[in-house]
Amino acid sequence: MHNVALRPLVARRPAAPLAGTLRVPGDKSISHRALMFGALAVGETRISGLLEGEDVLRTAAAMRMLGAEVTQDGPGAWRVAGRGVGGLAEPADVLDMGNSGTAARLLAGILASHPFFSVMTGDASLRRRPMRRVTEPLAACGARFTGRSGGRLPLAIEGAADPLPIEYRVPVPSAQVKSALLLAGLNAPGITRIEEPEATRDHSENMLRHFGAEIVVETRGAGRVIALVGQPELHAADVAVPGDPSSAAFPLVAALLVPGSSVRITGVGLNPLRCGLFTTLREMGADLRVENERVEGGEPVGDIVANHAPLRGVEVPPERAPSMIDEFPVLAVAAAFAEGLTHMRGLQELRVKESDRLSATAALLTANGVRVEILGDDLIVHGGRPPAGGATVATHMDHRLAMSALVFGLAAEAPVAVDDSAFIDTSFPGFVDLMNGLIAGPAPIAAPEGNAV
Repeated sequence: MHNVALRPLVARRPAAPLAGTLRVPGDKSISHRALMFGALAVGETRISGLLEGEDVLRTAAAMRMLGAEVTQDGPGAWRVAGRGVGGLAEPADVLDMGNSGTAARLLAGILASHPFFSVMTGDASLRRRPMRRVTEPLAACGARFTGRSGGRLPLAIEGAADPLPIEYRVPVPSAQVKSALLLAGLNAPGITRIEEPEATRDHSENMLRHFGAEIVVETRGAGRVIALVGQPELHAADVAVPGDPSSAAFPLVAALLVPGSSVRITGVGLNPLRCGLFTTLREMGADLRVENERVEGGEPVGDIVANHAPLRGVEVPPERAPSMIDEFPVLAVAAAFAEGLTHMRGLQELRVKESDRLSATAALLTANGVRVEILGDDLIVHGGRPPAGGATVATHMDHRLAMSALVFGLAAEAPVAVDDSAFIDTSFPGFVDLMNGLIAGPAPIAAPEGNAV
């Protein structure tokens, strides 16, 4: 995916506050799952609001290669004619998942319980990410995986001819691991039972019910046990994809940091297991309110209004991490502008994202004049408004680091640059135009002089 020229960008303080109403792209997690479950269902599933970023388009392409009919009808409108549980076909070529760890790990679950051979790869960033946390428990269903050291991509998969149900306790909170095991369990007789020590995003469970699977979720302390009855006949079901709360985080935090700003984001997904950032920002003193709450396609949705407000440092408990794991870089940016110390605990999962996000987030802040400490798996940010800025941030092909750095630049004393922005489209196509569209006057996010966006 990334064999293209670098696209550096610079963000500087805007001449006017952020103001306006917008809708962010569809939820990436739900978009991946809608395509996958549609391919495993009988009949035609219609999807509206699908995120058409590079990551999700890779999933659409993979489902086509596995025999499903995947058709685009218009912006965000897609149809999937499924093959039924166990009905996918052996792909004739390598499945290239680009930069998407979610797509790769969930697809490994599907491939593990189909009796054919497949090979999966990805871009340079994805090929560095560990897959063993998924492949080791998936081997219990009878699949065989052969990959590079650490179980990394490219990965050859021999799916089980007679898949077995899985019983597994996920050692660390991971919706990707849980979902991969549930997807494998769909094609196995009997009950697949997954225990997670802390509740993680439950889009897979919600969508399984939506498509007609029999699934029971039992709460145990902070965690849950999910039991799935295997070999159901999933029936096509329309899916309305809400706006991605992880994408909404960037304009929301920008509005909180730029004086005088007021931004409304419509149709944002409000799944309680995805709203840790909103909870934390409110604890920091953010002026955030939710309006027009409703349920669409089994997921809670609402409009979020953010107004500029001074922020203060807080302690973020480790049990909240699964509900905001993708938002810590932009939260760290908010913390840099808050008064006092913000202590974010239990961030070990950030080390295995598109980059080592824990170290890269700390480097982003340090380069721009913010005092930061990493203690084990904790990140401590010493805030003060406004930080100096002025640095060029190494993004490591990580879309969320790039967007977080650009939000930082909108409120820092000096402009902030990113070395590359080409991969932002993996999750947030049109990010730069959307952000610039909220501000009257010259575009605050632009290519450096002598470069074209």
